Amino acid sequence: MSILQLNDVNTFYGGIHALKGISLKVEKGEIVTLIGCNGAGKSTTLKTISGQVIPKTGTVLYEDKNISKQPAHITAQTGIAHVPEGRRIFPKLTVKENLEMGAFAIKDKKDIKESMDRVFEYFPRLHERLTQKGGTMSGGEQQMLAMGRALMSKPRLLLLDEPSMGLAPVIVEQIFDIISDLNKEGMTILLVEQNAYQALQVAHRGYVIQTGEIVMTGLGADLIKNDQVREAYLA
Repeated sequence: MSILQLNDVNTFYGGIHALKGISLKVEKGEIVTLIGCNGAGKSTTLKTISGQVIPKTGTVLYEDKNISKQPAHITAQTGIAHVPEGRRIFPKLTVKENLEMGAFAIKDKKDIKESMDRVFEYFPRLHERLTQKGGTMSGGEQQMLAMGRALMSKPRLLLLDEPSMGLAPVIVEQIFDIISDLNKEGMTILLVEQNAYQALQVAHRGYVIQTGEIVMTGLGADLIKNDQVREAYLA
């Protein structure tokens, strides 16, 4: 069953046609990756799904409901969590306060504690840094915090935008191991990633986007062997 489906989505920034008839789907329980060069429309796709950008035409269906015109704060309460490019944590808030911001729609304190305990299972380092200000943490720790904050809302669909950006290789490996673990536990993930090799290794399926258009799709294992993909993104 498709948890997410985009049908002929056209998104604009003023006069700039950023997404040109994008169609894609994510089945429940999958990791699907969207790869492409800088400026290809990857982040815009995620922003269109989460409601930060409203498409001019086309539909975004989440669990068979049309959310194309839905404001971002409403979408965030319906089971979609978006980890944006560049992490976007609250630098002056502590780790604990950042995580609590991710649970803004949860009223039951017991549920919040359960969510936080689950985050600490994935990211034990966050538990060690509980009272530390987010802005004083390393890049890898901030990425963990951004992902942990998203998990606090108990999402059914996780949107990850460039989780490996600017991180040391050993931290990248850790982040992708956690992405795989989340998926094994049932989390559906749409992953935008410039590190195409890492993304295709963990993804069930992938889409290649160029200048706002989907130009190729296939199984992750097939795309990683594709000559065009290898030349353009894996060389």
